[in-house]
Amino acid sequence: VVDVGLTIPSILILILIAIALRGVNPTEMSLIVAATAWLWPTRTIRSQVLSLKERAYVDVARMSGMRGREIIVRELMPNLIPFIVANLVNTTASAILATIGMEALGLGPTSHPTLGMTIYWVILHAGVLGGYWWWWVAPVVIIVLIFIALYLTSVGMDELANPRLRRSV
Repeated sequence: VVDVGLTIPSILILILIAIALRGVNPTEMSLIVAATAWLWPTRTIRSQVLSLKERAYVDVARMSGMRGREIIVRELMPNLIPFIVANLVNTTASAILATIGMEALGLGPTSHPTLGMTIYWVILHAGVLGGYWWWWVAPVVIIVLIFIALYLTSVGMDELANPRLRRSV
């Protein structure tokens, strides 16, 4: 299911669902984005689990008498949690970008003030061409700050998860 879902461009799926459900509210918009946001993290986390499963310390745990669930909790999860959190941050950034993009195309909830809808109204009323910089600067700055914060969170999680990037303590 995941591999088939990855072959179809997610923005196309998002646009088709948003067009079919015209007049969506923010909750429905979140569900539409979540419908495709889980595909990449699922694949990468699965491949990480398969890689960790083949490590020597898992074999040692098996030989010492640990059962499957015990190996998962004590050996795999401590190594997997930073990777999962980093994936969560990246997926959150992708979901925010997809939501803002769909709203900027006019496919979002028009009755709710969001960053994407603000950009949609700026585009619709030619705010950039008309020189109305105060219409678009605030949402763009907020979007940039959100993505900088998510990037820094991702870098911090990568530093935590990757021993080669850790600073000496």
